[in-house]
Amino acid sequence: MRLLTTALILGAALLITDHAFAQTPPPAAPPPPPSAGGTPEQMPFATPYGSPISADRAARVVSAVLAEARKHPTWQFAISVVDPSGDLVYFFRMDGVQLASIRISEGKARTAARYRRESRAFYNAYETGHQYVSTLDPTLVASPGGFPLIEGGKIIGAVGCSGGTGDQDATVCKAGADALPSTAR
Repeated sequence: MRLLTTALILGAALLITDHAFAQTPPPAAPPPPPSAGGTPEQMPFATPYGSPISADRAARVVSAVLAEARKHPTWQFAISVVDPSGDLVYFFRMDGVQLASIRISEGKARTAARYRRESRAFYNAYETGHQYVSTLDPTLVASPGGFPLIEGGKIIGAVGCSGGTGDQDATVCKAGADALPSTAR
């Protein structure tokens, strides 16, 4: 009798378990992969590269950055100008700027030159949840304050500024980028 009771209990348990599984909905289909930005007809950020900026022209860009920075007596910056490949052409460090800003300014300029866009574009992507930015290049700097230098429709280099907030860096750096007559923003 005991064996029959045990068998009946086990059978009932199996029926209840089977019924519970039958009530469970099937797993949902996996979500589609995220968009990689679509497929635009025109290639974005396709400004061609031109001849590298000269040291004299780079010094003029830095002078424009300094003129803007000096309108704000407490602002201090490291300023880097690079050629289209991202190699340093000209550097200036204001007195009192934090030492970390030296490499950061060069990284912002390199990012703007090599990727043919303002470094803020990567900051915006990262801030809106696109962490893939950190996988692109270990030297990429995803922070405002790096601008391509465009002359005659071609990138001749880039300027990067660091020392303040991202918006302060971008404000003074844009003044340098705008110092070239045909730099379009």
